[in-house]
Amino acid sequence: MTLALAWRAQRAQPPQVRAPCAPDAAAIAASAVDCLLLELETWPKPGLVSHIDRGSHDDMDAETLRVSAETIGPYFAALADGGAGGCAMERLRVIGLEAEAAMFAATSGINTHRGAIFGLGLLCAAAGARSNGRVDPALSLGATVTRLWGSSILVGPVLLHSHGMRARRRFGAGGARAEAANGFPSVYQVGLTALRRGALIAADDAEAARVEACFALIAAVEDTNLLHRGGLDGLLYARRVARQFLGQGGVGAPGWRERAGAIHQRFVARRLSPGGSADLLAMTLFVDAHERSCP
Repeated sequence: MTLALAWRAQRAQPPQVRAPCAPDAAAIAASAVDCLLLELETWPKPGLVSHIDRGSHDDMDAETLRVSAETIGPYFAALADGGAGGCAMERLRVIGLEAEAAMFAATSGINTHRGAIFGLGLLCAAAGARSNGRVDPALSLGATVTRLWGSSILVGPVLLHSHGMRARRRFGAGGARAEAANGFPSVYQVGLTALRRGALIAADDAEAARVEACFALIAAVEDTNLLHRGGLDGLLYARRVARQFLGQGGVGAPGWRERAGAIHQRFVARRLSPGGSADLLAMTLFVDAHERSCP
């Protein structure tokens, strides 16, 4: 079965978070895309696009993100294959650039998922490496990324004119590259903890657990998207408001959805969008699915 046929067969199944440990690159990619779509189907997320509204974005909506996610799916599969086959970071980077080109073609030039292509793509490559026995199965996906590609991530070429790079030059932020090279500490130390806490608090509401994780990531992450849109004041404001929400009980407090919705509107009024946290939420969902299905 060709990659394209395998991909279409996977996507014909009902939406869900599929087990990314399957030794099939298309299954790994399908799980990654499902996680991007679950992130999109989460609301309220301060300032971010969802199935409810555009958030702080005038240039994209939910359908734009759905098309983008499906478009980059085959490239996640190629990255998983690359990880299984022992590809160096240079080859993975080429696949990522091909994915970006396909994304821009599908969205008429809108940057919908560049951060996810990088971070989630590396996790797909790590899942491929793990499924093929290239690393110790006791290693997490994040630790696998560090072990196989960490040093190469830090020394590779940079996008001089990206929003994230401008923010890093201006504010000295670490950004996605440092996050990946260090094994995605924000996913493991913040996102997963909050996701599982939310699942315990709201046992029958998976969306609530995702909202809890989203707020926790906003509260903790040095999000270069927030720095780009709102400067240091915007980042500090977003962190403060997210911490207040969590400190008042998060999704375990009565009326949490209304309070989260009001925070969302305050972000929209300020044109703030924590896109880095959105990418990390999708990565958190992917890692959570992997750990649940891959003992």
